[in-house]
Amino acid sequence: METNATRMCELLVGLPDVNVLAVDDRPDQLRVHVETRVPRPACQACGRGAEVKDRPVVELVDLACFGRPTRLVWHKRRWSCGNTGCLTGSWTETAPEIASARMAVTTRAGRWACEQVGRWGRSVNEVAVELGCAWHTVNDAVHAYGQPLVDDPDRFSATEAIGLDEMLLVRQGRWRTQHWVTAIVDVAGHQLLDLVPGRDQHAAAGWLLARGEQWLARVRWACLDLSGSYRATFDRVLPWAIQVADPFHVVRLANQALDECRRRVQNESLGHRGRKGDPLYRVRRRLSMAAERLDEAGTDRLVGLLAAGDPKGEVRMAWHAKETVRGIYDITDPVLAKQWVDEIIADFTDRDMPAEIRRLGRTIRRWRDQILAWHRCRYSNGPTEATNNLSKRVKRAAFGFRSFANFRIRALLYAGRPNWNLLPNITP
Repeated sequence: METNATRMCELLVGLPDVNVLAVDDRPDQLRVHVETRVPRPACQACGRGAEVKDRPVVELVDLACFGRPTRLVWHKRRWSCGNTGCLTGSWTETAPEIASARMAVTTRAGRWACEQVGRWGRSVNEVAVELGCAWHTVNDAVHAYGQPLVDDPDRFSATEAIGLDEMLLVRQGRWRTQHWVTAIVDVAGHQLLDLVPGRDQHAAAGWLLARGEQWLARVRWACLDLSGSYRATFDRVLPWAIQVADPFHVVRLANQALDECRRRVQNESLGHRGRKGDPLYRVRRRLSMAAERLDEAGTDRLVGLLAAGDPKGEVRMAWHAKETVRGIYDITDPVLAKQWVDEIIADFTDRDMPAEIRRLGRTIRRWRDQILAWHRCRYSNGPTEATNNLSKRVKRAAFGFRSFANFRIRALLYAGRPNWNLLPNITP
């Protein structure tokens, strides 16, 4: 059986309607020279057959072959009209199946790089090393092929619950100025909708207003983490939505009040910060644990250390206050929860309570309705924190970001659930 070596090489290249002109087998790189098999076009103005004016050569980054970086050297044709009286100038042939205009990578390499970086969370540098090209070459491909996936109007639909949360992007400059971003998350669908720069009330308000009245009208629940700026955002854009305070952050406030009380009593009673042998320093971890997680010996040790280091019983009162706040979320009946929270507000704001607990009581009073709303819907900011964790995983893979645009598209490709089935049809 006779074998056509040229045809076999063209099949290995895997591109339609190309002729393989030559293959340079270098130790560090494989270079495949190709040209398209196309009939001579006609001038669009006068209809006369075009003539080859020039043969520019374009070198494109292609997928690695046999474990080595590969370059596709495309010998293009620049055509011109054969009619000297025609005003049509010259034009260069295009082949989107090989490469899109102004792209330094082939179409298949660009789509592959976008999926590796966006879907599988690989770093741009890792993919660039595998392809044997520059970092910017891969990053440009991720933007070119990933932006249509991110902007796909069907990527997310209307939801009944959304959440907002902040995330630190980078510290820059001499004074390490912090730059923040706000994550907008579909809490009901556990999906990252978008990232916007900043964490004030204007950051997310503009994005929400851009969705339109019909989309906003379906939002019934708005989850937040006791942030005043996000509360103002929902008051402005979604006044009809019921705001829900995240249970984790409510309990964390109670733990912070307990720890502040412990440190204050430590300084007042011993005149210094906690040291290894101080009772209140030794009990600090048991104070933060849930009461039901302490066994009998742990409870006895907690009581004994508090008796030794808490002469006025303030830390003990703060510990009971913390456990009382945790009890809010053990109640399933909304009516009973309302009575429980009202009693907490009345007890915590009593003048006999430690200053830290009185401050906690005032905070709970300000967020009373948002705290009680959890018992009606059971939505929390947990999905928002989860999507933030996915975005931070992208940051860790890249060793941090300085560009918001790069971080946004990488995070949305990884955590925004784009339709990857659209990728084969994307042409930048």
